[in-house]
Amino acid sequence: MEKRRLQNDTKGALVLLVDDDPGMLKLLSLRLKAFAFDTLSARSGEEALALLESNPVTVLVSDLRMEPMDGLALFSRVQQRWPALPVILLTAHGTIRDAVDATREGVFAFLTKPVDKDELLSTLNKALALHGGQGGDSPVTSAMPVLTRSARMFQLLEQARLYADSDVNILVTGESGTGKELLADTIHRLSPRADKPFVAINCSAIPTELLESELFGYVKGAFTGASQDREGLFSTADGGTVLLDEIGDMPYPLQAKLLRVLQEGIVRPVGGRTDIPINVRVISATHINLDEAIVDKRFREDLYYRLNVVSLHLPPLRERLEDIPLLVEHFLAKIARRTGKPEKVLAPDALGHLLGYSWPGNIRQLENVMERLFALSTAPLISATLAREALPGEMPLGIASLSEARKEFEREYLVQLLTATSGNMTLAAELAGRNRSDFHKLVKKHGLDPARYRDTGETE
Repeated sequence: MEKRRLQNDTKGALVLLVDDDPGMLKLLSLRLKAFAFDTLSARSGEEALALLESNPVTVLVSDLRMEPMDGLALFSRVQQRWPALPVILLTAHGTIRDAVDATREGVFAFLTKPVDKDELLSTLNKALALHGGQGGDSPVTSAMPVLTRSARMFQLLEQARLYADSDVNILVTGESGTGKELLADTIHRLSPRADKPFVAINCSAIPTELLESELFGYVKGAFTGASQDREGLFSTADGGTVLLDEIGDMPYPLQAKLLRVLQEGIVRPVGGRTDIPINVRVISATHINLDEAIVDKRFREDLYYRLNVVSLHLPPLRERLEDIPLLVEHFLAKIARRTGKPEKVLAPDALGHLLGYSWPGNIRQLENVMERLFALSTAPLISATLAREALPGEMPLGIASLSEARKEFEREYLVQLLTATSGNMTLAAELAGRNRSDFHKLVKKHGLDPARYRDTGETE
């Protein structure tokens, strides 16, 4: 498996080549490099799927006849996980009927072996146009500074790109500090509305009595201090995108007026008698559970379904640890540019403390910690001691070793089994695929008492 990463200064797109013939892989790779493409190579469908998980691939080119996973099976797996990724299959003369049938299923194109280099280039250019254009990065990551090397985030950004092409309303969820506004801005920049305004408003940051007039505007004399007509944010964003951040904090009475705006495409300024037509795409964001808010009568169910046509959930930073080194490097470089001071880097053991911390404030908190470390460090290398002291709460223990993580997982797994089976050791051992004697030894090793689960179902 070739694991060469795409370089930042490369102008070609990243093409994943899949073929169980090493000679064909080498030939295709050389041809694409001559056209200034960057390539990854895999000798099987499984290797290709693994590379897709960790690389921003722009186009996939695969042989049709491979073992054990052929090109059509690979295409099916890719379509489920990365539905917008163009797939080009290479086929022999005897499989043209298969090619026609698969094209109807969504395969971008079939090329006949031996592959004509001009036809290959033309087909790749067409695929790139479909996928968002050429460039050194994927179209998603090149459109906005969304820094990630997380496979989970790559998948999320690919979904965002697909949603951006449509005009549906989107609900973005995630903990505070995960980058919901940045994602909304990314969607706007990838959408056909990119040349129109992007207007963000935090529904929890504006006093209740002012929020309606901020959103919809007001006319002169509508209330004390309204000395002239004022355009609302929805009208300001006409033709573009409105982000309603922290939508879960919007006052309940105002939600009915927002629903009317979304249903009818009009706004009525406070104190006005005339409806104003608007054309906006609405993206909402929240860190609270709107389903619970609906049950508690704090959020309108009809508004929820109007806003949540499609949804995107941003994972917390603790679930994308692979992004921490990338973000740390970015923030430290950004601070250095802003302050005009030399760049600083983290010591390896200092990075270990950051990886072991839970980051309840997510990316926003990480940036704040980097600001503090940059200011406190008198040397180019930020020490582990400074990093440890910059983290609030109890001293972080650092990232767990593999043996510690395995032990913790094993114990949690046993607790779940014992709880589910009410302490029935025979059934629990059967579910675990172990004989009763071995399973009993495992339970004893972790200091668990089956009787507790048998009597009360209580977990430890």
